[in-house]
Amino acid sequence: MEARKTVIITGTSSGVGLYAAKAMAKRNWHIVMACRDIEKTQKAAQSVGIPQDSYTIIPVDLASLGSVRYFVQNFRATGRTLDALVCNAAIYMPLIKEPLRSPEGYELTMATNHLGHFLLCNLMLEDLKKSSSQPRLVILGTVTHNPNELGGKIPPRPDLGDLKGFAEGFKDPITMADGKKFEPVKAYKDSKVCNILTMRELHRRYHESTGIIFNSLYPGCVATTALFRNHYPLFQKLFPIFQQRITGGFVSEELAGERVAMVTADAEYAQSGAYWSWGNRQKKDRQSFVQQVSPQASDDAIARRMWDLSENLVGLTPVSSPAIAR
Repeated sequence: MEARKTVIITGTSSGVGLYAAKAMAKRNWHIVMACRDIEKTQKAAQSVGIPQDSYTIIPVDLASLGSVRYFVQNFRATGRTLDALVCNAAIYMPLIKEPLRSPEGYELTMATNHLGHFLLCNLMLEDLKKSSSQPRLVILGTVTHNPNELGGKIPPRPDLGDLKGFAEGFKDPITMADGKKFEPVKAYKDSKVCNILTMRELHRRYHESTGIIFNSLYPGCVATTALFRNHYPLFQKLFPIFQQRITGGFVSEELAGERVAMVTADAEYAQSGAYWSWGNRQKKDRQSFVQQVSPQASDDAIARRMWDLSENLVGLTPVSSPAIAR
C-alpha cells in the first residue's frame, strides 16, 4: 500500500484552510494543521468530520519568525516526509487606526501574511525536495491584489512603490511597503502582492533544479470567511448577500477549500508558476484557468528586490538559505 502523503496547511482553524484540510483528508492525505490555537483547531477539525488519524496539529504564529522556526523543528521531529505546503493563513484588520507590530517589530499584516510565509517556504524547501512524488508549494492569492480586476479597483489600491518600507525594515515609524502613511486595507493588499511575487520567484529560482511545483490560486470570493472577523458587523452581514445576489461572486468555504485541494493534489494542476482562478462570476461547473496577475506582481525586477530584502528581514542569508542551486 502506498504511503500516505503529507501536506502542511497554515490557518486551518476555520474557513478555507479548514475545508482545504477536509478535502485533502478525503484524498487520503495526512494534514499537518498549522495554527495559533490548538484547541480551536481540534474542535474545528471534529466539527467538519476530519478523521482523527488524518491530521496532526502543530502550533505556529506566522507573525513571529521564532515561532516559524520552532514549527519547522517540530514538524521535522515527526519524521514525516513533506509532499506539499499550502500557505493559506492571513490577517485583515481594516478598521485599526494605528499599526500593530510583530515580535520582531515589523508591521503585523505584512509580517503575518508575507514575511512569516516567506521564511516558512524557504525553510521547507529542503523537506519538499525529499518527497518521492512531485511536491507542490501553494500560496493563496486574492483578486484584490490586481487593480485590473473589478475586485481590485476599489481603493486603496496595492502599490509596493520602490520597496522603501522593506529597505528600511518595516520598523517604527515605517509601516508600509512603499514607506508611506499607514493604511490597513492597503497593507493587506500589498502583502498579497508579495505572496504572488514570492510564488513567481520561487518558481524562477527553484522549479527547474528541484522539480517542485510552485503555484497560487484565487479560489473565489469567500464572503463568509473569518478573514472578515475584524470588519464592521454590518459588513459581515451584508457582504455575503451582496456577493450572492448582486455580483454572483459568492463561493462557499467548502468549495474554496476543495479548489485549494485541487491545486495542491490533482494532476491537472501540475503546472509551476501558474496563478489559477475560476473568475469572479461563479457559474455552475465553472472551469479553472491560468489568470494573468497584476502588472506589479508580474514584475521580475520587483520580485528579485523584494526577495532579497525579505531574506534580510527574516534572517536568511545566502549562506544559511537552503543549499539549492539557483
